[in-house]
Amino acid sequence: MTFREREAFLDVPFAASFVHRLRFTNDVFGADQRVLAQLLEPSADQPARVQFWVDANVAETQTDLLERIAAFSKNHSDRFLLEHPVQLVPGGEAIKNDWQHIMRMLEAMNRADLDRRSYVVALGGGAVLDAVGFAASIAHRGIRLVRLPSSTLGQGDSGVGVKNGVNLFGKKNWLGAFATPWGVINDAGMLSSLSDRDFICGFSESVKVAMLKDRAMFEELCRVAGRIRQRDMGAAWPMLYDSARLHLDHITRGGDPFETQMARPLDFGHWSAHRLESMTGYRLRHGEAVAMGVAIDTVYSSLVLGLPPSDADRVLGCLRDLGLPLSDPVLEATDDLFRGLEEFRQHLGGQFTLTMVDAIGHSVDVHEIDRPRMQQAIQRVRTSG
Repeated sequence: MTFREREAFLDVPFAASFVHRLRFTNDVFGADQRVLAQLLEPSADQPARVQFWVDANVAETQTDLLERIAAFSKNHSDRFLLEHPVQLVPGGEAIKNDWQHIMRMLEAMNRADLDRRSYVVALGGGAVLDAVGFAASIAHRGIRLVRLPSSTLGQGDSGVGVKNGVNLFGKKNWLGAFATPWGVINDAGMLSSLSDRDFICGFSESVKVAMLKDRAMFEELCRVAGRIRQRDMGAAWPMLYDSARLHLDHITRGGDPFETQMARPLDFGHWSAHRLESMTGYRLRHGEAVAMGVAIDTVYSSLVLGLPPSDADRVLGCLRDLGLPLSDPVLEATDDLFRGLEEFRQHLGGQFTLTMVDAIGHSVDVHEIDRPRMQQAIQRVRTSG
């Protein structure tokens, strides 16, 4: 066979194999420290190289955290070598708005001679996990990342995901990469130092995923919302567990972990949430913006897609019972807010697609928006909060 007689087009589908390791602990640097140590596997009988990146806000509120990390590292020096010093980074959205933070991370990883079998352990809120995860994903095309989410938002949602990214051009997560974390540890003890505001924020994502996938979880969440608002861990921890489980199930079994298709089901309510964050200069926490976005799309679903109005009322009531805000002056700027629809489409590309709900526990994709009805939904949410 001559070269000219060979096939001119070679399209070969293939699938890569990943393992997503999710763990739940109560005291990750104390009684449960072996859970983390076992994730940090030695390489070729040599201790692994490990670098910790810690949210400065968490280090400030948990005053013994750095000492506990040092003691943990000493206890398991046979498994890994800690690259000193532990690196502190700004918490909150600020870390995602300044490229210099990413350069500092890359420079530190280079100085420590980290390689693809080394580990970057990111401990902090969702923004820190996003930024550190992005740096780890582009260093050597991927250093093993272990996430220790310190917020309810991170433990129930973003910390379990495969997205990493930072903000650019005034757009949320415009620059980023998909990368499956080597491991994720949700530690209940990490939540103890959260402010009440930040503790509550993560449960907007719990409402979201329950609405999409599990009516029984939604019913239970509504039932215990007041207890969660009071930080009753007997009510909060099972909901965080279920939220993480449903997110993990979608990523590993949903058939589209890297969002190559047109729908992004787990981003229900996020077209407006991301825009609300940028419109307020990130004055609104992500979880607060998601609460408003979920409320808006829920009301819209009841106006257009057949979601029973009584269910829409229950969703808004659940969000309020959790202590999440539904009203903000920025909701009056609907022309600006609607820019989020096009930004949402551009982020994924292809046909415009939003996930809505026609029943609690069941989602439906739509490809166009009735703007007058959406404005009506925004107005109702704005006046209901």
